[in-house]
Amino acid sequence: MIGFFDPRYLLFAAPAFLLMMWAQARVKSAYHRAMQIPAPLSGAAAARHILDQAGCQSVAIEEVGGQLSDHYDPRAKVLRLSHEVYQSRSMAAVGIAAHEAGHAMQDAQRYAPLVIRNFAVPAAMYGPRAFMVLFIGGLIFSMPGLMWLGVICYGGVLLFQLVNLPVEFDASNRAKAVLADLNIVDRDGALAVKDVLNAAGWTYVAATLQTLMTVLYYVMILMGGRSRD
Repeated sequence: MIGFFDPRYLLFAAPAFLLMMWAQARVKSAYHRAMQIPAPLSGAAAARHILDQAGCQSVAIEEVGGQLSDHYDPRAKVLRLSHEVYQSRSMAAVGIAAHEAGHAMQDAQRYAPLVIRNFAVPAAMYGPRAFMVLFIGGLIFSMPGLMWLGVICYGGVLLFQLVNLPVEFDASNRAKAVLADLNIVDRDGALAVKDVLNAAGWTYVAATLQTLMTVLYYVMILMGGRSRD
């Protein structure tokens, strides 16, 4: 059996799954604690102040549904914040809002990894679909070349995630620095923000590790098949 029901895949993916579970638990814990610490501004107000000070007055801020659905849209030049982050005057809210504002600042400065990540978005979106079609087609018709092509397409997801790591870490570093520089957080608030953003960073690391191990698993499957031939 190939894939999720193969014990070898479980062995490959177990470290990434465990890391993801730990990271998600840490995010929830850090977010809950930071939500209890008051901030002088709401998430929306903090983001607006940060963007204006950075010369990004043209970037709009919108409230959207969902929890932790916060993101920056580089095409529309809009920073979208979930209801809780948009409205709340807490360290969790200003930390997340500042992180997303960091992406807007990256965009304004044409931060190279962000530019590369934006170009890699189609590979992340369509790579898994192409992988399924090509790999299963190659398996059915005994065409290893198609299977290899499928794995290469899935590798596009890995490329996106590898480029995404410095983008996310840089946005968090910008957030920590600008919140302190603009006196939006005090020492205790800075520690709470750091805890939230560092925990979120581990989720990106775990996702990247999971994709890497999945690619290596399928490479192992194909290499094993070739050696038997």
